[in-house]
Amino acid sequence: MSALPGSFASVMHRMPDWATPAQAAVELAKVGVPVFPVGEDKRPLTRHGFHDSSTDLAQVERWWQRFPQAGLAIPTGMPSGVVVVDVDVHGVNGYDALQRAASRHFLDGWEVAVDTPSGGRHLYYPASPDGPQGCWQAAKAGIDFRGDGGYIVVPPTSRDIDGTRIPYRAFEFATGRAMPVETERLRNFLDARPVVLARVATSYAPSEVERLAGWVSRLQEGERNHGLFWAACKMAEHGVGTAEALDALTAAGGQAGLSEREVSTTVRSAFRTVTGSLPASPNETARQWANRAPSISAPVRTL
Repeated sequence: MSALPGSFASVMHRMPDWATPAQAAVELAKVGVPVFPVGEDKRPLTRHGFHDSSTDLAQVERWWQRFPQAGLAIPTGMPSGVVVVDVDVHGVNGYDALQRAASRHFLDGWEVAVDTPSGGRHLYYPASPDGPQGCWQAAKAGIDFRGDGGYIVVPPTSRDIDGTRIPYRAFEFATGRAMPVETERLRNFLDARPVVLARVATSYAPSEVERLAGWVSRLQEGERNHGLFWAACKMAEHGVGTAEALDALTAAGGQAGLSEREVSTTVRSAFRTVTGSLPASPNETARQWANRAPSISAPVRTL
C-alpha cells in the first residue's frame, strides 16, 4: 500500500528550516510515507536496507534514538508514492541533459525540486498508478531514475562536503498539477537505443545464461536494478526466451535481495526495449515546464 498522493510534498512544504531528520521522519511516517535511517555514506543503517522502511512511529523513534546523527531516506516508487529524477554532477554534468529534456516537456509534472549537497538536483514526481516504475540509469547523460526497488535520501539530511555541512534542501514547490513522469520516453530520449526491426535469434550457451545470472546474484544495494536490466538485455539480444531469462534471473535476483515482482517487471521491460516493442506512450502535453520552473542550471553555492 502506498502513501496518498502529495503526502511527501505536504510534509516537505511545512517542514521548518531548523527541523532535524528525526523530526522529519516522524512527520513523514504520520502521513504514511515509510522511512529509514542512513549513514554519512548514504547507506541504510537497517539490517535489510530500504526493505526495513516503516511508518511505525515507535520503530522510527527507536531508530533515531539508536542513530541520533542519522540521515533520512525513503523507498521510492509505490511505497512512498514518489519517484525521483536524479541529476548528477560527478563526471558528467547532468544539467545539460536536464535542460534538453525540459525543453521537450519530458519533465513536466514534478511537485518538489531539491538541491543536493554535492550540487545535484532531485525532481520528485507522483508514482504512476498504472504499475511499477523500475530504477534505471542514463550514465552518459548524468541522469538516474529512482523508482520501485530504489531509495532516495531526503531533506533535511545534511552531508559533509569539504568540511562544511550542507543539507538536502527543498527549494521549490510546483504550483501546477503534479503528474507521473513518462519514464520510458524520458529514458529513450536521454539514452536512445536503436530499434531492432528484424532480429535473428542466435544460440546462447546455457553457461552464458548461468554466468549472467551468477553475476546478478552478487549485485549490491544501489546497483541491483541497473545490473539486472543490463543482464536481461544481453539475454534478449542473444535470443534467450523470456521464460528462460525469467527462470534464471528470478532466482538470481532473489539472492541479491530483489522481489519476484521487481525481477519480472525489470526483465520484461528489458526484453521490450531490445525487441523494439515498447508500449505506446500517451499524447504529449503542451504544459509549460511545471508552470513555474526552478532554475535548471547548476546552482552556484557560496561556502
